Amino acid sequence: MKLQMRKLLQLIVVLALALSLAPVQPAFAQDADIVDTAVAAGSFNTLVTAVQAAGLVDTLKGEGPFTVFAPTDEAFAKLPAEVLEAALADPEGLLTQVLLYHVVPGKVMSTDLSDGLEAATAQGESVTFTIADGKAMVNNANIVAADVAASNGVIHVIDTVILPPSIVAAAEAAATPVATEEVVAEAAATPMPTEEAMAEAAMADIVDTAVAAGNFNTLVAAVQAAGLVDALKGEGPFTVFAPTDDAFAKLPQATIDALLADPTGDLTQILLYHVVPGKVMAADLSDGLEATTLQGGAVTFKLSDSGAMVNDANIIATDIETSNGVIHVIDSVILPPAAEAAPAAATPAATEEMAAESMAPEQMPVTGGEAGNGLNIALVAGLIVIVLGGLAVVSRRRLA
Repeated sequence: MKLQMRKLLQLIVVLALALSLAPVQPAFAQDADIVDTAVAAGSFNTLVTAVQAAGLVDTLKGEGPFTVFAPTDEAFAKLPAEVLEAALADPEGLLTQVLLYHVVPGKVMSTDLSDGLEAATAQGESVTFTIADGKAMVNNANIVAADVAASNGVIHVIDTVILPPSIVAAAEAAATPVATEEVVAEAAATPMPTEEAMAEAAMADIVDTAVAAGNFNTLVAAVQAAGLVDALKGEGPFTVFAPTDDAFAKLPQATIDALLADPTGDLTQILLYHVVPGKVMAADLSDGLEATTLQGGAVTFKLSDSGAMVNDANIIATDIETSNGVIHVIDSVILPPAAEAAPAAATPAATEEMAAESMAPEQMPVTGGEAGNGLNIALVAGLIVIVLGGLAVVSRRRLA
């Protein structure tokens, strides 16, 4: 009996010693949000500067949860200096789009990842994960540290800045091959383009931007069924509220089938209801604001601490600029009021006068001028459909 008691006492002493030597995690580590965690790490100085410049600090200090793929200072150093400078010089445009592409809504731990998995980002376009030989990648970036917990989400550290496909496509489109002597001679005789024209040339139109996103398959199918692909390359400008595939999935399949079976009727009317003439940026919105759509009915905006809505749809990504307008991504398909949709669907074609009137709403503050008067509503319809269709900004498989 004494021997047993002695062994028990020895075991207690060993356990107490082991506990006293165990590392203690600082209490603040569990209380710090994503921004404060990045600041405290000391290896994300460029990222923190970029977030501050883009005005995203409050967003990333929000309730979340968020999953952030955080490039290190060395990752940003890989970018050409002129690229980084250009992004910082356009904080509300290019910089914001790149930063939001590094954020996935929800808390995604490394154990949730699988090879080939895609996830929609806060920017709207998706990232793809690759897992091989025990290593994980997101797009072309290695995940060098995973599951860094924060009070409002989790951080995974990456060694390369990842870029949205639409931005990569626009950059490639803007690139030109080495000029021949003939081309140089022609260029010398051509007046230099204005800064405005150069800026537009660097961006893809609504259709090409949507196509590059690749995540709006249902919308694309609708655009093709309505024969409106060519129309959405018009001069504009247009503002498109683009539902994701998940948004269309909320509709009964029978409803979608019925719409696709009547492309020039209800389908066209619904698509036109997602388009507002003019270029309306997020900063132009206010709570209770109404805007007339190309379908003729009005949409209403609601602003609150939880975000922005158009009718009953949440606006989950904003200000995706194109050469002929802007796209805002929404999580639900919005429908015209029944009283307006029925007679509109029964009308075979809109007159030029009706199209002109619909493209000059008085209730919505607009930037970028009014839509071209020469477009008829069918053209606009096409534009809207393709724009929505190409808008592919959401992943084929969403993460919780």
